[in-house]
Amino acid sequence: MSDQIKFIVDSLNKEPFRKNYNLITFDSLEPMQLLQVLNDVLAEIDPKQLVDIREEMPEQTAKRMLNLLGILKYKPSGNATDMSTFRQGLVIGSKPVIYPVLHWLLQRPNELKKRAYLARFLIKLEVPTEFLQDETVADTNKQYEELMETFKTLHKEYEQLKTSGFSTAEIRKDISAMEEEKDQLIKRVEHLKKRVETVQNHQWMLKIARQLRVEKEREEYLAQQKQEQKNQLMKRLEEEIKFNLYMVTEKFPKEIENKKKELHFLQKVVSEPAMGHSDLLELESKINEINTEVNQLIEKKVMRNEPIEGKLSLYRQQFKRYVNKLRSKSTVFKKKHQIIAELKAEFGLLQRTEELLKQHHENIQQQLETMEEKKGVSGYSYTQEELERVSALKSEVDEMKGRTLDDMSEMVKKLNSLVSEKKSALVSVIKELRQLRQKCQELTQEYDEKKSQYDSCAAGLESNRSKLEQEVRRLREECLQEESRYHYTNCMIKNLEVQLRRATDEMKAYISSDQQEKRKAIREQYTKNIAEQENLGKKLREKQKVVRESHGPNMKQAKMWHDLEQLMECKKQCFLKQQSQTSIGQVIQEGGEDRLIL
Repeated sequence: MSDQIKFIVDSLNKEPFRKNYNLITFDSLEPMQLLQVLNDVLAEIDPKQLVDIREEMPEQTAKRMLNLLGILKYKPSGNATDMSTFRQGLVIGSKPVIYPVLHWLLQRPNELKKRAYLARFLIKLEVPTEFLQDETVADTNKQYEELMETFKTLHKEYEQLKTSGFSTAEIRKDISAMEEEKDQLIKRVEHLKKRVETVQNHQWMLKIARQLRVEKEREEYLAQQKQEQKNQLMKRLEEEIKFNLYMVTEKFPKEIENKKKELHFLQKVVSEPAMGHSDLLELESKINEINTEVNQLIEKKVMRNEPIEGKLSLYRQQFKRYVNKLRSKSTVFKKKHQIIAELKAEFGLLQRTEELLKQHHENIQQQLETMEEKKGVSGYSYTQEELERVSALKSEVDEMKGRTLDDMSEMVKKLNSLVSEKKSALVSVIKELRQLRQKCQELTQEYDEKKSQYDSCAAGLESNRSKLEQEVRRLREECLQEESRYHYTNCMIKNLEVQLRRATDEMKAYISSDQQEKRKAIREQYTKNIAEQENLGKKLREKQKVVRESHGPNMKQAKMWHDLEQLMECKKQCFLKQQSQTSIGQVIQEGGEDRLIL
């Protein structure tokens, strides 16, 4: 509690309160004074709370403070009973209630100021539904809600700008500085133009310098654009090459292998003797013959009265199995035949796709070779592919280490011969590359010579420019001095002309025979004012004399009236006191004596 009071006292002694309290004086404040301190803190957060609580009813003060504390989201500790105690303590100015509120308010004044400011615009006024039936009230309420949303948006933008680090003062300062610099540059350019006009062939030199600047900018732009196009093209080609390599080396071989397996299986199925319509008719005729034979046998057995079910049941089951098997094979054959047709169509489509991809790959390879020739590295991709293929072959050789030494030696010979062939094929490319390097060195040497010439020319122009800038600066300072001197002289001349005109008018009015004109003269007006002030001073001195003479009697009379008033008040008090006492007897006054009779 002592730390809390110490923090409150320290905060109240700072800006903007300046209360000049200490722990003893603050703790000895009356409830009304403590409430006034709380009200001052609330007024600093919300200026509408700036009132004198002595001129306000206690219930109204408590209601106003509770409303603002609710807006600021202050939550006193405790339950509903404690809330009623809090309200009562706020009304009577109880220290256990006021101190925590002050401590909470003084801990976060800036945050609470912002919350109070936003509450003025974001606390929605609840309009009864029966009033909203009116169109005017409904439109006004809708407009009010739209304005509230607009305020929210604008406040968010303001906070973002506030935290973004930009300062309007700095921006204005920068703008004014840039405008001044712009004016100075314009004046400098004009002055340089005037200076340059005296030089021979200045138009031609300016034209050449302008063309040089334009060509430089164009060269930079073209170089940047060329580099961007090169990067984009290389990136696109690399992506297409990677995609095509993936399709050719991974995806298509896997699909082709799967299709080959299916085709092999289907060919195996097809290689079996197919059952045509004649075969089916032949089988049906055989079935009919067997059925007739079975019926004949059954009739013979019936005539002989012999049980046949046990002997024929096995035969019937075998026959049914054979028929079912035959039907299932026929169904499978039809399905497989349809699948084969689909696979053939898909195989043709895949072959066409493979051809198109190979053609596209060849086109990309040609474009890549063209670019390599332009860049002076022709054959690079082919060489890289060959090297990759050689490395692939080498990896295959590494995988075949388990084989015999003769096979490995033969493979090594093949690789060596292949490498020697590739080296011999690269001889012409290396010769071309050497020629291109020599050409590049020549161009670099020419570029260095041109650059040295440009640097010497630019240094000469820069020295001339610095001299011209110094002279311009000196002339501008002289111009500013002369301009200020001119304005000062012009103002002095205008002031003297005004004074001379007033003096001429005064002389005309003073020597004029017309009384009306004389009255307009300043001298006459001042004379008249002096006379009026002298008369007023004379009257005031006479009045002062009268007051001074009557001061003593008047003060004496006032004192007598004051004594009379005290005497009457004393009699009144005595009378009231006598009336309040209980009568215990009778007082008789005779001959200057008082007698009490019980």
